[in-house]
Amino acid sequence: MKTPFISVVIPCRNEAANLAFLLDEVDAAMQGRDYEVIVVDDGSTDSTGEVLARRIKAGSPLRHIRHDRSSGQSAAVRSGVFAARGDIIVTMDGDGQNDPAYLPLLVDALVAAGPKFGIAAGQRLKRTDTRLKQLASRFANKLRGALLKDKTRDSGCGLKALHTELFRQLPFFDGWHRYLPALALREGYDVVHVDVIDRERRHGKSNYGILDRGLRGILDLYGVWWLRKRRKVVPQITEIKHD
Repeated sequence: MKTPFISVVIPCRNEAANLAFLLDEVDAAMQGRDYEVIVVDDGSTDSTGEVLARRIKAGSPLRHIRHDRSSGQSAAVRSGVFAARGDIIVTMDGDGQNDPAYLPLLVDALVAAGPKFGIAAGQRLKRTDTRLKQLASRFANKLRGALLKDKTRDSGCGLKALHTELFRQLPFFDGWHRYLPALALREGYDVVHVDVIDRERRHGKSNYGILDRGLRGILDLYGVWWLRKRRKVVPQITEIKHD
């Protein structure tokens, strides 16, 4: 199997201070591999553009995709997915809490798992969020697992690797990035997991609240459950040649 070209997709909004060190860590983690980094700037109003421009002019394998207005994390991930040139896409958050050291581990886990596996999903250990956010996430993950049976303890982790062709086939909706394992299973693929350790955010604060995410998540959860129920059989497709 040829060595895959990898696209690292980083959605962000007003994360200039974190990108300044995070992109150095991504380059160090991906050293020796064929890769590109796509930062999707989701309508930032800080100096994100200047940070990226300096790096691109210095020769970094970096691309800057910009939304003219903030459209949300799912939309930013999707823009990066369709801009990607790689065979495999790895996603991570732009706030610095995801450690780029796990990027190559996710890619290797996906490749080693074989063609029946469509996604390598990071699962966080030793969460650094507030106690309230940890409890909310724990409840949401248990409910999601019970309804979707997506074989994943922590679907909200930003660290994930997917084959590009599969990623582009997944049905899109706002909140989509939190249900990628279930959506990959819906397409007939399996999930492999990589345990990761979260870090403290160095600068800034989260761009979303627990209540907003929780209320939207109920509707999203029902929608993904419905999508999975409406695809009961995934056939193996082959073309038969008749000479």
